[in-house]
Amino acid sequence: MFNFLKKSKSILIKMPFEGDVVDLKTVPDQVFSQKMIGDGFAILPKAGIHTVCSPCDGQLIQIFPTNHAIGIKSDEGIEMLIHIGIDTVELKGEGFERLLEPPCPLKAGQAILKFDEAAIKALNKASITPVVFTEMKLIKTISVHYGALKTGDVVCEITLE
Repeated sequence: MFNFLKKSKSILIKMPFEGDVVDLKTVPDQVFSQKMIGDGFAILPKAGIHTVCSPCDGQLIQIFPTNHAIGIKSDEGIEMLIHIGIDTVELKGEGFERLLEPPCPLKAGQAILKFDEAAIKALNKASITPVVFTEMKLIKTISVHYGALKTGDVVCEITLE
């Protein structure tokens, strides 16, 4: 009856690694650009070796066998996918180093894996990294901060339903 008095809860999502944050629509893969599995943003990584850190407190629920994609569930129940590069599953783990084994608890900023941006590009794959929130029924709004950000900077705020 008094739902208008209920204050929406929001969570802050931090940058998993340094790069330029761009619109998900710019990702050269329709699954991501057309938001078929969820909404979010993408990161154009700076050159070099990157350590992917947890963007929030939660659980590491999956790392794909090829180490190119990570599944995380926040303490609030938001599921997200960090997909490093496009078609990088074809690299069969080359250029990636796993630092944790799922399932395990995560703190924001905790290192999960490393990847070599130059190795990905040398193998003719795009290094753009979609970060997609796949549990959209829990999300009311996503406000993304675009531009150059460093690891641990707040990249977006999610307002929960």
